[in-house]
Amino acid sequence: MGFHTFPIDRADNLEDPSRYRFCSREELLSLLDPGSDYAVADLGSGTGFFTDDVAPFVGTAYAVDVQAEMHDFYREKDAPENVEFVTADVSSLPFDDDHLDGAYSVVTHHEYATDDAMSELARVLRPGARLVTVDWSGDGTGDDGPSLDERFGLGETVDQLERAGFTVVSARNRPETFAVVARR
Repeated sequence: MGFHTFPIDRADNLEDPSRYRFCSREELLSLLDPGSDYAVADLGSGTGFFTDDVAPFVGTAYAVDVQAEMHDFYREKDAPENVEFVTADVSSLPFDDDHLDGAYSVVTHHEYATDDAMSELARVLRPGARLVTVDWSGDGTGDDGPSLDERFGLGETVDQLERAGFTVVSARNRPETFAVVARR
């Protein structure tokens, strides 16, 4: 499976608006259902493409990425004032227990999807908080995104979340991706 990072020399590609065909701003906000005082984390935030979409609707948006260079790129493009940068692996987040009101990842789940990461998310999300996962589907064509051998199927992802103590609220396959909403 995947567990890689996105090449920093291709970071500009993460700013391509055509990415919205896989998850639009409106869909992400609908799945996440944020509140104006929420603290949420964008898991694998990269250049902040989707963080920018969520930040106006929350109190604090944490841009979480393992690559400090991605944070540098995001700072240069002028991140919103309520964005806080967190350089960390999802399996080792620097948040207190029950700190987050929500978390999401858009086409980055395959980069961190370990049981340790799911347990860590269960630890830092408060009871009732939403975890939104939109990622490349192992059942997709492979025409876009990573190769099929780096992807997970919808069923695998649901099982992994449930093992970590999440309750899956909705799960659906799409042509190249899947979308899962789970509650802690």
